[in-house]
Amino acid sequence: MAETMLAAVWHAPKDIRVESVPLPPPPPPGWVQIKVAWCGICGSDLHEYLAGPIFIPTTPHPLTGKSGSVILGHEFTGDVVAVGEGVTSVRVGDRVAPDACQHCGVCQPCREGRYNVCEKLAFTGLHNDGAFASLVNVPAELCYILPDGVDYEAGAVMEPLATGFKAVRMAGSILGLTVVVLGAGTIGLGTIMAAKAAGAGQIIVLEMSRARIAKAWECGADVVINPKEEDPVAAIKALTNGSGADVSFECIGNKHTGPLAVDVIRNTGTAIIVGIFEEPSAFNFFSLSGTDKKVVGSLAYTIEDFKGLARLMAKGAIKADPLITGRIGLKDIVDKGFLELINNKDENIKILVHPE
Repeated sequence: MAETMLAAVWHAPKDIRVESVPLPPPPPPGWVQIKVAWCGICGSDLHEYLAGPIFIPTTPHPLTGKSGSVILGHEFTGDVVAVGEGVTSVRVGDRVAPDACQHCGVCQPCREGRYNVCEKLAFTGLHNDGAFASLVNVPAELCYILPDGVDYEAGAVMEPLATGFKAVRMAGSILGLTVVVLGAGTIGLGTIMAAKAAGAGQIIVLEMSRARIAKAWECGADVVINPKEEDPVAAIKALTNGSGADVSFECIGNKHTGPLAVDVIRNTGTAIIVGIFEEPSAFNFFSLSGTDKKVVGSLAYTIEDFKGLARLMAKGAIKADPLITGRIGLKDIVDKGFLELINNKDENIKILVHPE
């Protein structure tokens, strides 16, 4: 076997190189090695390409020790090809979709089962080497075994779909409620499907891209508002007897849409903030203290979200197909992946990468 492999390595903003790197070592105790089948390009990968380092550490990470250049990629599926000492949860040959949240297991959030916000959280492909490569090592406890009927491509979309699933879970019961989803990209579309599965009474989507508007309808939107054509706050109040929506989900990560997620909800409503922001927003906190509105952050997911998501995917309540708009090889990841998503973002949702 060759001692090197091709990988997409982040070096600096707008500097991702497909280059030869050493093969990962045999997995240590508690870890597994996965031969990658497909890996999706995530919005956070785009943020790192355009404006990083955002998540990528500039000093040695407290959990992984990594800093600076890193192999990107965390939305992936593949086959377990080696297991470290003590691993019993998965076996060689298992088809898996790994959770990306590497964690310490001992801090308070971890002890609460909310390891997605571990005090030393390390995302695969951001704080540790990831899956835009042939092989990757990850903790065995993060591996969700793909059920029959979920292929590798659909499995590669489970990670972002789990983000939307968990965001809806964080909102509590939305049965019969009016919800607003800001943005119909990958996370927004997953949130639309999860909200519909959770029994939302009316799903209003804010989106400007014509192609993404079509995807929003396909995924279950009841109303789509284009903020370029009408005032979204006024339009939503008109749909809700002048009050505003019960819950909003911010799935864009823009300095203007963060405050907008609060403006579109009624007094005592809840805004769930899911997007990854490159810069801060100007925000009047009286919009909270004067209204009893609540703002809740939602980062990633846990393996329990993967389990719940898989059940909904198995019965067709949440689908991967509408999200996948492209499939490319690793050598083309910059030109046909990152640049395609940046320059033609209105036409693309999720581009999957196969390690050649």
